Amino acid sequence: MHRKNIYLFLCILGAAIPYSQFVPWVMENGLHLDLLVRLPFANRVSAFFGLDVLVSSAVLVVFMRVEGRRVRVRLPWLPVAGLCAVGASLALPLFLYLRERALEEGSKGDDYRGVAPA
Repeated sequence: MHRKNIYLFLCILGAAIPYSQFVPWVMENGLHLDLLVRLPFANRVSAFFGLDVLVSSAVLVVFMRVEGRRVRVRLPWLPVAGLCAVGASLALPLFLYLRERALEEGSKGDDYRGVAPA
C-alpha cells in the first residue's frame, strides 16, 4: 500500500473517531458554544490536553504553510479547513496526502526530463 493511500485512510479515521464522540455530545447538549469552550479547560488535566492540541495545531499550521510552499501543494487551504472543522487528526494526514500527491507530480516531471528527484 502506498503512503498516499495510508494517509487517505488516516484522514477517514481522523474525522470519524473524533466525530464519534462529538456528534452524540451535540445531540445531548445542542451546539452550546460556551459549554464547548469551557469543558476542555474544566480541570488541569483536561486543560493540559486542550492546550497541547492548541499548540500542536499552531505548529501544524506553520509546518503546512512552509512545507506546502516548498513542495507546491495544491489546495493548501483544505487541511486548514480540516483543522477548523475536525482538528489535527484530520488536518495532518490530509496535508501529508496532498504533499505525497505534489511530490509524485513533481517527480513525474523530473523523470520525464531525465533529472533525478532531489
